[in-house]
Amino acid sequence: MRVLVVTAVPAERDAVTRAFGGEPEVHEVPGAELHRAGPYDVLAGGVGPAAAAAATACALARAPEPYALVVSAGIGGGFAPAAPVGSLVVATGIVAADLGAETPDGFVPVTGLGFGRDTFVPPAPLVRDVAEATGAVPGPVLTVSTVTGSAARTAALLAAHPGAVAEAMEGFGVAEAADRFGVPALELRAVSNTVGPRDREAWRIGDALAALTEAFGKTAPVVEGWTPHDRLDRHRD
Repeated sequence: MRVLVVTAVPAERDAVTRAFGGEPEVHEVPGAELHRAGPYDVLAGGVGPAAAAAATACALARAPEPYALVVSAGIGGGFAPAAPVGSLVVATGIVAADLGAETPDGFVPVTGLGFGRDTFVPPAPLVRDVAEATGAVPGPVLTVSTVTGSAARTAALLAAHPGAVAEAMEGFGVAEAADRFGVPALELRAVSNTVGPRDREAWRIGDALAALTEAFGKTAPVVEGWTPHDRLDRHRD
């Protein structure tokens, strides 16, 4: 089966393809390059949920054969102590954490406004198997349009989403596009920094990219042996 992997930037894309060795085949797609390594097509779709959704939708629409799975992958911030720097996380829920409205009583998610959705749920057996193969911490991964940079915002996110293990900027966009095509989605992240007050000197991007490469090497046999019996589940809070 063919798998589409969508990252934000080329450094993440290249970290994924390094897991498979050799030089990937490069194909031009609208606005980007698609790097093919075995059954994986890896695309750097851009930063943020809108760019990720657009790139994913373009790749799915133009695919010469259907994809069986779409994976949002890259580095991200981990919530301490659940996901320390250097660890891996796999999403049990792909959550749009800041899609909604501010009210006098606080933030209301889009589902609380009576329309849309704010969470996609990847196939539970696949999440379990990937976690076992890689040592990734399973839990909700939050998609945000603005990287968290304060203790107050960190606390607010955890209060709204208990058990969240990480935040990133693309997962929900990837899952939204995949759902439109009836394809299940997964999110796998390597933690480069702790969510909280912004301290770029403490980030370990190189280590996280190396962990991402290692993770895909361990994930490949799991994904290739997985049969997508069910379509992507949907969940509304």
